Amino acid sequence: MGKIMNEFRPDYVSIPGDTLLEVLDSIGMSQAELARRMGRPKKTINEIIQGKTAITPETALQLELVLGIPASFWNNREQQYQEAKARIAEEEQLESQIGWLDEMRITIQLMCDWGWIECKADKVQQVWEALRFYGVASVAQWRVVYASPDALFRQSTARPIEWNAVTAWLRKGELDAQVMDCQPYDARRFREVLQEIRSLTQQPVKDVWSTIVAKCAEAGVAVVLTPAFPNTGVSGATRWLSPQKAILQLSLRYKRDDQLWYSFFHEVGHILRHGKKNLYLEQDERPEGVDKEEEEADRFAADFLIPSAALSKFVTQHTRKFYSAKDVAQFAESLEIAPGVVVGRLQHDGCLPPSHLNNLKQKLDWGEWATNNV
Repeated sequence: MGKIMNEFRPDYVSIPGDTLLEVLDSIGMSQAELARRMGRPKKTINEIIQGKTAITPETALQLELVLGIPASFWNNREQQYQEAKARIAEEEQLESQIGWLDEMRITIQLMCDWGWIECKADKVQQVWEALRFYGVASVAQWRVVYASPDALFRQSTARPIEWNAVTAWLRKGELDAQVMDCQPYDARRFREVLQEIRSLTQQPVKDVWSTIVAKCAEAGVAVVLTPAFPNTGVSGATRWLSPQKAILQLSLRYKRDDQLWYSFFHEVGHILRHGKKNLYLEQDERPEGVDKEEEEADRFAADFLIPSAALSKFVTQHTRKFYSAKDVAQFAESLEIAPGVVVGRLQHDGCLPPSHLNNLKQKLDWGEWATNNV
């Protein structure tokens, strides 16, 4: 687990009246005399000293006139007291929610290890850190905002997923996207940018990724890379942070460039063709019966990378289904895309065995360049 941070938080708070009483004692003034000079009932002064009545801005100004201590001091003292009192009450509430830490144990441990949140020795403080990461006021609201997986996406039945980890992955993408400087979303500009990005697939991913992120930001799309949690199988997601800013989030699961580019353009298909209210979450293993919108995103990615007419002509020219590395490379060059993308498409369509021509694909090593973009 990451470095454990601990801090002292007292379970009590000194009332502003204590300070006022100390001042009166130091100058030898009675409560009655203070009340007389302020034109206030003695009872009011006594209630302030006992913490039963707050120091209002009006009272603070009167204290400045009588005692010579700035009103700002008394206002700040009252504000700090009220905040401290509220924090103690809040921590009492959080203490009743520490059972959530057991539910989130593995996810929180990884968030600490990756530096997403601070690791606290005190369980109440750890709940506070996790809730602050999610941007919710309580565990109950966390359950409201981060609803059950069935409400957000169709889950693969191939293996169970750790939904808590998925929520953390999604939230990290939101936080990273929030701080990205993007122009307002412009569909026309985004389509222009995509043509440029399509040509960039020919180059090593690590050499062009920062350019891709910058170009998408010009069109109002925040592209973020987020490390994947174990047992999630999540490869990508798309949603809208606001009507003017879309998030295209990818994990670091991809081993080869064809997988990455197909997933990237699949998410692009959701942005261009589907509504702004839904979350589209992709898994490595698709559930059976993929819905219409997923099929549309699949088709968009496939046709945008390799137009169907061009692919059909290329396949027809190879009636015996023999594709040399030279043939594929020349075809990819004519389309201005990476040869690995062509290989992946041929393999997906059953035109090429999964074991053939994989040397034309770029192997992805998610090293320092990727973590610097996370």
